[in-house]
Amino acid sequence: METPGAGSPDFSESLQQVPEATFYRFPLVPVHGVPLMKPIATSWERIEKFQARPDDLLIATYPKAGTTWMQEIVDCIMNEGDVEKTGRAPIHVRFSFLEICFPPPVPSGIDVLEATASPRLVRTHLPYELVPESFWQQKCKVIYVARNAKDSAVSYYHFEQINKTHPDPGTWDEYVVKFLKGEMAWGSWFSHVLGWWNARDKHDILYLFYEDMKEDPKREIRKVMKFLGKDLSEDVVEKIHQHTSFTAMKENPMTNYSSVPSSLLDQSEVSFMRKGEVGDWMNHFTESQNKIFDEEYRKRMEGSTLTFRCKI
Repeated sequence: METPGAGSPDFSESLQQVPEATFYRFPLVPVHGVPLMKPIATSWERIEKFQARPDDLLIATYPKAGTTWMQEIVDCIMNEGDVEKTGRAPIHVRFSFLEICFPPPVPSGIDVLEATASPRLVRTHLPYELVPESFWQQKCKVIYVARNAKDSAVSYYHFEQINKTHPDPGTWDEYVVKFLKGEMAWGSWFSHVLGWWNARDKHDILYLFYEDMKEDPKREIRKVMKFLGKDLSEDVVEKIHQHTSFTAMKENPMTNYSSVPSSLLDQSEVSFMRKGEVGDWMNHFTESQNKIFDEEYRKRMEGSTLTFRCKI
């Protein structure tokens, strides 16, 4: 069997060769009411018409919800615990980013995917309603990872500081207000987690929680294994657990995004893999911010069976 998600090395190589001025903080443009970075919005027709294949595997998340972590877990499982194979390329090459678009000569996610042999490993931050219809027509498997709103806000804030293609996040005070309004790339956290939650029984979707992954990683690895139809030994599960620990991944150049140029992702002060904790929000939210956040949270989540833990 061919190693899944081999992707195209052209994407990674092209990032290194692009003039620094190519990357800048792109403005957000609404697509069906969801704010997306301008290059994505400009290419939306092509993204919307993307043709999925039946053996595509899609990992969907709101930004900073454990995307990279789940990608590495999945790749380990798909390679039956052979972690050496996960070192074949950086993770952003192994899992093509469906909707990502940069100015030429960097190929878009669609360009890369169309040139990738099956089975393809795909990732997206798109809310459920914006995912190309072909994924549902082809009955593709989807793994969705959700993270509690407060830790998501903190992690996304730090990420938008270092990602030079996202709008400037401003101060933390300003960002809390923006987050509650959904005025950032990929829109509202509330709409995102609820949209995927309400769709989970309509399609082949495994809905997981970041907090559960932190609490008992091996239990969640087994859930993913079962979903992917793999029966691996406990020794292999332990091997995957060790390989995908936060410490191991932060030090692994294939997962820590160190190969991405600083003109796009500036990790000089804050690393892409920052803390990976549950409850870090308590180090950022003021009493006033927490009260405002909780009031809005109750309004937006009222009536849903979806619940989160803000500490474990």
